Amino acid sequence: MSSHIHRIADRMELLDASGIRKVFDLAAKMADPINLSIGQPDFDVPESIKAHAIQAIRDGRNKYTQTQGTAELRAAIAERCREEFGWADALERPYLITSGVSGSLLLIMQALVNPGDEVVFTDPYFVMYSHLVNLSGGVPVPVDTYPDFRPDIDKIAAAITDKTRMLIINSPGNPTGAVYTADELRAIAELAGKHNLLVVSDEIYDLFCYDQPFVSMAAFYENTLLLRGFSKSYAMTGWRLGWATGPAAILEKMTMLQQYTFVCAPSMAQAGGIIALETNMSEQIAAYRQKRDMVVDALGDTFGLVKPGGAFYAFVPAPAGETATDFVTRAIENNVLIIPGNVFSTKDTHFRLSYATSEDKLAEGLEILKKLAKTGKNRNRELGTGEKQER
Repeated sequence: MSSHIHRIADRMELLDASGIRKVFDLAAKMADPINLSIGQPDFDVPESIKAHAIQAIRDGRNKYTQTQGTAELRAAIAERCREEFGWADALERPYLITSGVSGSLLLIMQALVNPGDEVVFTDPYFVMYSHLVNLSGGVPVPVDTYPDFRPDIDKIAAAITDKTRMLIINSPGNPTGAVYTADELRAIAELAGKHNLLVVSDEIYDLFCYDQPFVSMAAFYENTLLLRGFSKSYAMTGWRLGWATGPAAILEKMTMLQQYTFVCAPSMAQAGGIIALETNMSEQIAAYRQKRDMVVDALGDTFGLVKPGGAFYAFVPAPAGETATDFVTRAIENNVLIIPGNVFSTKDTHFRLSYATSEDKLAEGLEILKKLAKTGKNRNRELGTGEKQER
């Protein structure tokens, strides 16, 4: 073992190991867990997308692309935006193909956030927001949306100061599944316009919208940095493919930064992305709507769950008298993997459940969670499933 002392950069003290990663590490030691923790689809990438990417590999398209992405994929995205938003200048706007939406977020923070700048987002939030703001020297400013997870314009307005650099919104949202209405987005746009704020709109779950048509912030506010990806919609999580469009000056700096970091998104994934944009996912989305309904039917009354409108998560209140961490510990002891809410929030009152799994596994997991809620925190092991854990 080396005795060298390595000095780690101070900024790394601002990060901690993701609570999600800790649950994944725990899952690796369990024989056959009911995994309701994972944030990726359980369906596979559609065959037509795979075939196009494989053909690209065989055709030798394995080299760097332009930093901003292939002209073909950017043109396909521009056409999608022209259809969706009616942008007459859609083909002239800048587009950047990124290594997933996570890659976009890192580029944004590094390009725009100075030390001391404040970044406002609603709480609960996608775990990466706070960590990337911290890593960039900024100050995360979470705005409480409990108990119904609707964006409260007065609370958001109260969080804005002269140091506020941007506002991040995520609809449909992780971890809550909340989908913002057109009226809510208009109100946010009006507030952002009043303060001349950039709005970063993370729309990675745009296809997973169950009770109303999806509406984008970009439809209401010109100063929107729009982020979308292929990971969730087409199950391409490992392909690392996303895209961004918005103010040209910002896209130019993000592109420059990508040149010196990610270089470009994977070339064969970009080839598959062109086909993905033409792929009908309505069958998969309908299956996820059905799973969402299973969760609401099972947990709505027992836990007081607010019905999620999109994505593939439910953010569920822990039983009375228990922290979310306590309840999650009991669930894991009974072979059900879920994530404590304090991973995504300043509070530890809820847990995140992902229903991106088979209906059979989901039904089994929901039944165990209901029984755990009824047995209470002092009777951990009586469901008889805990012994599977270390087999």
